[in-house]
Amino acid sequence: MENGQDLKIQWYPGHMTKTRRMITDQLKNVDAVCELLDARIPVSSRNPDVDELTAGKPRLVVLNRADQADPNLTKRWAAFFREKGYAVLECSAKDGSGVDRFPAAVRTLLADKLRAFAEKGQGGRTMRVMILGIPNVGKSTFINRVAKRKTARTEDRPGVTRAKQWVPVDQGLDLLDTPGILWPKFEDQSVGLNLAFTGAVRDEVIDLEGLACNLMVYLARQYPAALAERYKFQPEPGDSGYDLLRKAGQKRGFVMRGGEIDTERMAKILLDEFRGGKLGRFTLETPEETCHA
Repeated sequence: MENGQDLKIQWYPGHMTKTRRMITDQLKNVDAVCELLDARIPVSSRNPDVDELTAGKPRLVVLNRADQADPNLTKRWAAFFREKGYAVLECSAKDGSGVDRFPAAVRTLLADKLRAFAEKGQGGRTMRVMILGIPNVGKSTFINRVAKRKTARTEDRPGVTRAKQWVPVDQGLDLLDTPGILWPKFEDQSVGLNLAFTGAVRDEVIDLEGLACNLMVYLARQYPAALAERYKFQPEPGDSGYDLLRKAGQKRGFVMRGGEIDTERMAKILLDEFRGGKLGRFTLETPEETCHA
């Protein structure tokens, strides 16, 4: 990445193979698949294996964290997925906005199936929906919101849900919670960076300073006004990610003995503020880039 740092970001915990097998085994027990994506990175937060794993099942794409994403780009992403034949729901599981439309969206998606059951005298049959997504995309929080009670364990770190569990929502709808599913390796390193920026990869396995340098470069190029407003400096042409991190750290007063800037502390602050939405609403990918990829 120009003026950033080359980071090798990898994952593939052993339980992922088991997760894939479980998804394949359970597919026959569900009527539809709901795929949760991070609205800020709809491509990077999509497991490319999901299409093959769930082929033939009606699909609802949930663009979660829409409150943190660029609203205009979220609309364009919603149109992109609808063109692919998927139903789409925009929401924010954290504050609950948009989540209440989920049961109706499922029933619309499965309208033909429900009608067929009604004609056979099975009108009260419960619809069963598998919830899929990568770690830390907000699955458990989303399920708890839909069910209106705490049924799934939630933590703001990847890999908390380890086993499948059925969650009844109402008399006509059951959800199947599944562990986050990853893929063996990133073909495109920008996918790894996007996932790390948004917290989907554990910070413990990443060089946070290097990650923050890459994020600074991206923000300086795409959203310089956000940097100027939050950190009170104007990015200069030719600034490296480390230069930008030092400038922000200096403005924040993170100066150590000897006048050295505490870039490690600034890196953590930058990532926390980016992930918490304090820098603004950003979407790091566009449908146009995807179509031309």
